[in-house]
Amino acid sequence: METKIKIPNGTTVLVLGICSIVFSCVFVGLVLGIIGVVLGNKAKSIYRESPDKYDGFQSLNAGWIMSIIGLCIGAIYTIYYFLVGAAMFSIFSAANEVGAFDNL
Repeated sequence: METKIKIPNGTTVLVLGICSIVFSCVFVGLVLGIIGVVLGNKAKSIYRESPDKYDGFQSLNAGWIMSIIGLCIGAIYTIYYFLVGAAMFSIFSAANEVGAFDNL
């Protein structure tokens, strides 16, 4: 019986996936999600070439899925922060035009 080796970057992708979900409310989660998806895609292609040779595909796949989830949540938060910033800028510039800050 042939000994299987652990799939490259399987644990790394799992840790990146978990961290991308945990830190998704800040921009770090978005970056970690991107890195996790890229590393996961590379490792999955290595696994597809010879699945009998590697072990640990379940943790790789779980980390890859969590990286995608963290990436999506991070993107939603980024869009939210952008919209809130644009709204605040619009409110303050409109208030400045009507002279709301003249007496401060």
